[in-house]
Amino acid sequence: MSSFVLDFQEMTDRQLLLVGGKGLNLGKLSKVQRIRVPAGFCVTTEGFRLAVEKNDSYQALLAELADLSVEDLEQVTEISGKIRELIEGIVMPSEIGREVTRYLSRFGEENAYAVRSSATAEDLPQASFAGQQDTYLNVIGVESILQHISKCWASLFTNRAVIYRIQNGFNHRQVYLAVVIQKMVFPDASGILFTADPVTSNRKIVSIDASFGLGEALVSGIVSADSYRIRDGVIVDTMIATKKLAIYGEQTGGTLTRKLDVKQQTKQVLTAEQILELARIGRLLEGYFGVPQDVEWCLAEGLFYIVQSRAITTLYPIPVADDDANRVYVSVGHQQMMTDAMKPLGTDFYLMTTPAPMRVAGSRLFVDITGMLASSAGRDNLVNNLGQSDPLMKGAFETIIAREFVKVVPNDEKVLNVAPTEENSDIFQARIENDPGIPAVLIRDSKASLEALKLEIERKSGTDVFDFIVEDFQVLKKYLMNPRSSAVFLTAMEASTWLNNKIEVWLGEKNVADVLSQSVPDNITSEMGLELLDLADRIRPYPEVVSYLERVNADDFLSELSRFDGGDESAQAIRDYLAKYGVRCAGEIDVTKARWVENPAILIPMILSNVKNFDAGASAIKFEQGRREALEKEREILTRLKLLPGGELKALEAERVIRLIRNFIGYREYPKYAMISRYFIYKEALMREARKLVELGIIYESEDVYYLHFTEFRDVVETGEVDYLVIDARKQAYELDKKSTPPRIITSDGEIISGSYAREGIPDGTLAGLPVSAGTIEGRARVILKMEDADLEPGDILVTTFTDPSWTPLFVSIKGLVTEVGGVMTHGAVIAREYGLPAVVGVEGATKLILDGQRIRVHGTEGYIELL
Repeated sequence: MSSFVLDFQEMTDRQLLLVGGKGLNLGKLSKVQRIRVPAGFCVTTEGFRLAVEKNDSYQALLAELADLSVEDLEQVTEISGKIRELIEGIVMPSEIGREVTRYLSRFGEENAYAVRSSATAEDLPQASFAGQQDTYLNVIGVESILQHISKCWASLFTNRAVIYRIQNGFNHRQVYLAVVIQKMVFPDASGILFTADPVTSNRKIVSIDASFGLGEALVSGIVSADSYRIRDGVIVDTMIATKKLAIYGEQTGGTLTRKLDVKQQTKQVLTAEQILELARIGRLLEGYFGVPQDVEWCLAEGLFYIVQSRAITTLYPIPVADDDANRVYVSVGHQQMMTDAMKPLGTDFYLMTTPAPMRVAGSRLFVDITGMLASSAGRDNLVNNLGQSDPLMKGAFETIIAREFVKVVPNDEKVLNVAPTEENSDIFQARIENDPGIPAVLIRDSKASLEALKLEIERKSGTDVFDFIVEDFQVLKKYLMNPRSSAVFLTAMEASTWLNNKIEVWLGEKNVADVLSQSVPDNITSEMGLELLDLADRIRPYPEVVSYLERVNADDFLSELSRFDGGDESAQAIRDYLAKYGVRCAGEIDVTKARWVENPAILIPMILSNVKNFDAGASAIKFEQGRREALEKEREILTRLKLLPGGELKALEAERVIRLIRNFIGYREYPKYAMISRYFIYKEALMREARKLVELGIIYESEDVYYLHFTEFRDVVETGEVDYLVIDARKQAYELDKKSTPPRIITSDGEIISGSYAREGIPDGTLAGLPVSAGTIEGRARVILKMEDADLEPGDILVTTFTDPSWTPLFVSIKGLVTEVGGVMTHGAVIAREYGLPAVVGVEGATKLILDGQRIRVHGTEGYIELL
């Protein structure tokens, strides 16, 4: 067996680094019974190494390329071109020429061949690299094949391949190229098969695209293809395209694009029998490889040939259930404003917090709502409550219900106890008495409980820490489910909905509660943003401190402040702020995320922004301005109501509801703050145990425990043993999951179901979303994906994926908000109303469709964004 050339039949499963992803898959396919694969062989990566690795010019150019990023496109283009030219000019090593000639003699030198690139970072489960390197069809003769091998090697450095590697973190030096040489099949038809619907991700649907001639016409996009969809052995959808062109092989080599005659242009490419046979082949390949497949096929003389099969890398994983029943899952991240991947210890904390039926998929949490869909009451609750805060979810729920994907249990209305709504009643029924002192009492009791927890947990060590945390989670759950606490914020939320609906009917004004919710008491999150302004006031008088903060980025910067005039005072001010709000961070529901107190440098850009953009006393001015606007709006509304028929009663009821909103809506933010505060106390105790494990040499880094489940972490503390293969595998899985985008709703079929926004009254060419904070504002869009990267100026409009409470300090610097994720009562919406910022959330693709620096106009009342 040669190290430079391997026949498909000679390949083993462990030869990825020799034959690349495409070559390895073809080797596997050639061994699958009932699958026809055109015969062939592979020039291994050893041949590529032999040709280029000792070339000094090649190594020097690689070194230059390694220092470039995607932004250096001109330099990437220049250096990549030089590398391709160099490789194509290298004389083919005689060892490779001999081996290729020998293998061709076995298959027939007179035959035509496809010469195809096969990179070691290609057709992998985590990254397909599809189309990154070149393929050459209908190549005839030894000399021509050897020339095209060089061309394939050179295609490792096409612009698209180089940029793809940079974007996906692959080292150019660690990616090698093999070349597949495969007997040509001259097909009547060819195409692509997906064993999961590429649009909806439904794993029950097989999707086939078919065109006449070679598949290059379809892949290159010069021809439309017939499209067939098959479910459970039945063709459920057929779309016949007009196919004006096809690509065929020439007798002398190469390919030719031909125009089809008029009758053939509208002829169905595959018969029903052929469609079903091909679908069966697709399912056979999926079963063999164990994951949904993207398959390239061709049809010649009535027989199907498979020329490639690779994993579909774009599918979001389905939450694993205990049975095969139809199930529906809702993303927790879209409700909690944190759609990032979570590490195992982080998901465990959230699972220990909630009694809801949850599953983990793609390192994200999902709630199984199948039980709710099985009852009429549960369906109503999903559509009217959860759906009301997020129309995209509401539309998805309605689609699922209309399909009867989950059947209603006969005569079963006990799945969920839904409180009657009062939206259509003239009298609003509050869940609790209207006492403005209630939130203060609840907050006081929570603080006392947290202090007691701190004292108690500090006395624990070893496995006792874990056992104590398990017990204390019951205290946390009891607090979160406290009916008096829930009654406060539910009353405020329901009162806001009732008032908005009534005022729109009575006075024709939308979302009036948004203005009335400004500058309310007891809002821990909005206070956090205002107190960061106060922090800036304490630092602003010290130029040396400000200058130091402008150039520092280390988390130990506080210890260095004492070297500067005002440094001790400034350090104390920051420590005071961290003592109250240091438990917060972006993505704070994941306990493994670094809190501000653990990574205080995150606050530096926000502190400097406040020092630069605001005058002393801005906090009080902002709060008072919001309070006055709310009071003025209240007086205006009540005055206008009194002029209506029955206006005195309407005004009296509206005033009562406004008092409920202003007394209670601020408390909406506190339960999560209390939960996160408790999480951090648990975390500090657990990390003390992790540091002990590091000292004992049991683990390498304390943060490695983030990749263990809670019970596994406890076992390591008890036994002193850990399996690093598990930790390393989870680290790798987490890094892959970070790149995926979780769906709002996914079914057990893997189908991602989305709703849509009603476009009535929304101008064409605008981006639709959910209006959550009234008003219209125009300004510069700042597209920011990480809070620590924020560089905002007054008047900017923040555009981001999601905002959780940690983003609130940025809100004092902006004039409007646009997010991809969110609902009426999610944290970003609540704080936008509190600060009087026009806001539209749930704008799909906002961070890609809106350019950083672009002028936009946010219509927070109607729910759309104009791109100016």
